[in-house]
Amino acid sequence: MKCLILAAGYATRLRPLTDNFPKPLLKVGGKAILDWLVDDVRESGKVDGFIVVTNHRFAPVFEEWASGREEDIVVVDDMTSTNETRLGAVRDIDYALEALGVDDDLLVLAGDNLLDFSLSSFIGYALGKGTACVMRYRETDPARLRKCGVLEVDDSDLVLGMEEKPAEPKSEWCCPPFYFYPRKDVPLIAEGIGSGCGTDAPGSLVAWMCGRVPVHAMVMPGRRYDIGTLESYNAVCETFPNIDKNK
Repeated sequence: MKCLILAAGYATRLRPLTDNFPKPLLKVGGKAILDWLVDDVRESGKVDGFIVVTNHRFAPVFEEWASGREEDIVVVDDMTSTNETRLGAVRDIDYALEALGVDDDLLVLAGDNLLDFSLSSFIGYALGKGTACVMRYRETDPARLRKCGVLEVDDSDLVLGMEEKPAEPKSEWCCPPFYFYPRKDVPLIAEGIGSGCGTDAPGSLVAWMCGRVPVHAMVMPGRRYDIGTLESYNAVCETFPNIDKNK
């Protein structure tokens, strides 16, 4: 299995911290956000290679970071240089897969989230299902739901539908940016782009895919910390090191 980490954003809401430095490498609790994610995924024992897809501005910074890690980490430069010309998450996934000729199961993660639980549980769930898989958590605030990918799920965890940032949410199930695609479904990524699925948010691919192949949604066993603003970053820096993580 390969783990592809999305890190091509420009984090404009975190300026000036991110003027010349990528958000996933900001430190929390003495470690870069990306170090927390990679360390956790490595411990699952199921991933034999990491791919970080980023933009041209930050590629050298990620390459320097990767050179200090023991894992097999390949940094892919999507050759964009501004927020206005970014490819979007789904096109970045496709760009990296094509550049490297990946033919394997695929774990896709947003590189700017921290978790108080291990992704090993999600990896195990996905391998057990043998289908594309996502996670879900309950959100009761309608305003927050309108900013997320919202899932409709049956009693067997099967995703019946998904909509990104819906004006009228059809459920309280939010989909965080963590995805598993079995090897047999990976070719659908390029097909989805060609068919006109949304490409900015990574969940748009799931929204397109769930009408064509089975997608299951595991209930998220803990909390994620989404770092989007200076305020949220400062709050996580104060809280996260003191969390008892359920490894």
